[in-house]
Amino acid sequence: MPEPRTFFLDKLRTPIGELKIVSDERGALRLVGWDDENGRYIGMLKRWHGDITLEAKENAGGRTRAMQDYFDGDLHVLDTLPVASAGTPFQKTVWKALRRIPAGETWSYGQLAKHIGDPTASRAVGLANGSNPIGIVVPCHRVIGANGTLTGYGGGLPRKKWLLEHEAKHAPVGLFGKAS
Repeated sequence: MPEPRTFFLDKLRTPIGELKIVSDERGALRLVGWDDENGRYIGMLKRWHGDITLEAKENAGGRTRAMQDYFDGDLHVLDTLPVASAGTPFQKTVWKALRRIPAGETWSYGQLAKHIGDPTASRAVGLANGSNPIGIVVPCHRVIGANGTLTGYGGGLPRKKWLLEHEAKHAPVGLFGKAS
C-alpha cells in the first residue's frame, strides 16, 4: 500500500472569511477554498489523490503571503502562482481557460465555452467551473450569467460579489476602459 501523500495546509483570514490554502511539496496550489465549506474540497482532494495527509505549515511555498497580497490589492500575483489539480481533461481545459480571464473582467459561460472551442458547451463549462478546487487563483468567480447576473459560486454569491468589486477597484484600466 502506498504511503499517504502529504499536502501542506495554511489558513488566511480575509475580509470575507477564512480561506484554506493547500499546496504540494513543489509549492503548487492544490486547493484554495473557504473554511466553511464543510470539507467539500478536502473530500475532492481525497477522491483524486487517495490517502492524503494535511500537514499544517505556515506560508508553505509563500502561497499564503501571495494570497494576502491579492487581498491587499495586488491582483496580478495570482498569475505567478503554480497550480496542479486532478480532474477530467475537460475540467482541466476549462480551468486553464479561467486563468486567461483578466482581473477586473468577467466572461459569461457562453464566452468561456467559445474560448475553449466548444460554443455549445455552456452547461458543461458551468459544471466544470463549479468543480474548480483552486478558487480565486483559478478565477471561477469571474464567470457570470449571459445576462450579466451573478450566478453560482461555491463560496456563496456575497463572496463572489466582493471578489468582483475588489478586482474592479484594483485592476489597472487600459485605454479602452478594460483591465489591461
